[in-house]
Amino acid sequence: MCCLVMASELCKTISEAKLERHKNLFLNYRNLHHFPLELLKDEGLQYLERLYMKRNSLTTLPENLAQKLPNLVELYLHSNNIVVVPEAIGSLVKLQFLDLSDNALEIVCPEIGRLRSLRHLRLANNQLKYLPADLGRSRELQYVYVDNNIHLKGLPSYLYNKVIGCSGCGSPIQVSEVKLLSFSSGQLTVFLPAEVKSIGTETDHVLPLQELAMRTLYNTYYRFLKDLNFLTPISLPKSLLELLHCPLGHCHRCSQPMFTIVYPKLFPLRETPMAGLHQGRTTVSFVAYCCSTQCLQTFDLLS
Repeated sequence: MCCLVMASELCKTISEAKLERHKNLFLNYRNLHHFPLELLKDEGLQYLERLYMKRNSLTTLPENLAQKLPNLVELYLHSNNIVVVPEAIGSLVKLQFLDLSDNALEIVCPEIGRLRSLRHLRLANNQLKYLPADLGRSRELQYVYVDNNIHLKGLPSYLYNKVIGCSGCGSPIQVSEVKLLSFSSGQLTVFLPAEVKSIGTETDHVLPLQELAMRTLYNTYYRFLKDLNFLTPISLPKSLLELLHCPLGHCHRCSQPMFTIVYPKLFPLRETPMAGLHQGRTTVSFVAYCCSTQCLQTFDLLS
């Protein structure tokens, strides 16, 4: 009986918000295990700008979130059980504030790094081991909090000079326990994004053939024609076509898109001018993801 009453109240709240074109909707403490279907029916809530869904039991988000809530500016999902954030979140073009603190995230999809309006991102108290290579590339993003992701050891170098919270990160973990590529420099080891298939070094002088082909295709069809839709699954396998549309990241030195290989370079936070702000509470490093030996050798975090 109680569940029916709660469900009825939820439907009423959402119906009122839709009918009266509310800009704010509060669905905190509702014991929600699934994203409410009422939010996604018909045209959705086209006028909604702020959605609060803290302290529920959500495990994922719908793929059509951006389609149904296209004007969302702030999304609060603190204290749920979210494991996966769908790639479709990258279509929330107006999103400025995203709070995914205190969930069960192990992976943050690269699309979050491509949210051009995002200014404030909260990912504290999750289970992250790496961040997308492009996170922070947008100048709009100024605040990133990843505190207490204990196995997170690397921050993209794009985040240098931004306001970051990373206390409680960088605890030791056996590399063999993680199915990710790792990169070591001296006594430092970081995990690389799952999209990275191989790691280049300063002694490499020739790119792998697949990477070279992908960059050539990208430069030909996108940089010059401004359109990748000329290519079809007939002319290119679907997996490579998807990769072409969504590179794993862009070189932190020259912005060249990268598809399978990166040339990483580590800068321990404790050796940067930012060390005093964190007072030894973290052992993370900034990771520069470069596209070639030349960019690797010339990249300087402090310049």
